[in-house]
Amino acid sequence: MTAATTASKLNSLGFAKPEAQTRVVVAMSGGVDSSVCAAMLAREGYDVVGVTLQLYDHGEAIKKAKACCAGQDIYDAKRVSEMMGFPHYVLDYETNFKESVIDDFADTYLKGATPIPCVRCNQTVKFRDLLKVAKDLGADCMATGHYIQRVNGPNGPELHRGFDGGKDQSYFLFATTPEQLDFLRFPLGAMNKSETRKLAVELGLNVASKPDSQDICFVPTGKYTDVIEKIRPDAALPGDTVHMDGTVLGQHRGIMYYTIGQRRGLGLKDGSGLDPLYVVRIDAENNHVVVGPRAALLRSRIYLDEINWLGEGGYGAQLVGQAVYVKLRSTTPPKPARFEMDGNHIIIKLDEADEGISPGQACVFYAPEDGFSRTLGGGWITKAEA
Repeated sequence: MTAATTASKLNSLGFAKPEAQTRVVVAMSGGVDSSVCAAMLAREGYDVVGVTLQLYDHGEAIKKAKACCAGQDIYDAKRVSEMMGFPHYVLDYETNFKESVIDDFADTYLKGATPIPCVRCNQTVKFRDLLKVAKDLGADCMATGHYIQRVNGPNGPELHRGFDGGKDQSYFLFATTPEQLDFLRFPLGAMNKSETRKLAVELGLNVASKPDSQDICFVPTGKYTDVIEKIRPDAALPGDTVHMDGTVLGQHRGIMYYTIGQRRGLGLKDGSGLDPLYVVRIDAENNHVVVGPRAALLRSRIYLDEINWLGEGGYGAQLVGQAVYVKLRSTTPPKPARFEMDGNHIIIKLDEADEGISPGQACVFYAPEDGFSRTLGGGWITKAEA
C-alpha cells in the first residue's frame, strides 16, 4: 500500500489520518454508554480525552442512585479513564446548567407547559458549551454515547434514528444543528444496548452492570414539583378548575401540579358530572385548569417555535403539502402528517388527531422514506388545535 493510499484511507471516525493522530473528546456522564464509547475509542488507538460536566450538587445527586453527572458518576467516569489510560477532566457547569436547564424547566411549568429538560440540556450545555470546550482542546470531533446515527449523505452529514429502536434517542437530539452534527460522532448508534453491556464486560469496565439513569437527573426525590417549589417558592398558587363551558367546578392547588390529559386528582366538586373529565388546557394567564371530556383532547394542528431544520432546502413555505412523520412523545412511534401554512407560519397537520399534545413538548420530524429513519429536526410545541 502506498503512502498516498494510506493517507487517504478514512478511519472509523471519518478522518484521513491515523487514529493516534485523531483527537476525540468524549462526553462522559459516568454511565455505561458513554464509558463504553470512550473505552472502545481508546482501544482503537484514538487520542481520547474524557470530559465530565458536574451539573448539579453532589450531595443531592448521591441521594438518587440512578442520576447522572454528579457524585458517584464522576468517580465512575474517572475510574474508566484511569483503566483505559486517557486523560479525564471534570468541569463545574452548575451555574450554566441551572440557568439553561433548571430555571427553564421551572419557568416552563409556570407558563402552563410541560418541558423536556433533557432536550434543553443537549441543546445548550452539552452540544453548545461542551462542544466549544472540545474545540478549545484541539479535538477533531466530539463523541457521545447516544443511540443515534450520523450518516454521510449526498449533501453532508445526516441524523438518523438509532439501530436499537427501544433506545433510539433522536427525539431528544432534534435540536442538534448542522454545524454541531458536522463535529459530532455517535459510535454506539449502530449497536443495541445488550451489545453495549457485553462490550463493557469485555473491556472490564467497572460500570458494566450499572443501571441506566432514569427520570430527570436533577430531581433527587423523583417529584419535579419539589424542585419547582424550591426555586420558585410562590409557584403553588391555587385557582379555579373550570369546565370548557366556563362553569367553575372546583379549586386546583397550582397549575404546575397538572398536565394535559390528566384525569385523577383534579379536585372537582361532587356532582360535577358523571362523565370522566380530563385536563384539556392550562390557562396560566388566568390561573385556570380547564377540563372537559376525553374527546376534547384530540388535536390535529400543531404550532411550533424554535424550529431546527436538518433537511435540504431550508424550512419554509416550500415544504407545504410535503408528507412527513412526526414524534410527539419520546415513547411513541412516528405518525404521518403534512406541512401546512397558517398565515406566515408553517404548522404540522396530523393525518389522524392525537390526544394529550402539550405545549412545551417537542414535535420531531422524520423523512417518510426508508422507514422514517432520517431525523429532519423539529420544534417546540406552542399550541395545538382540533
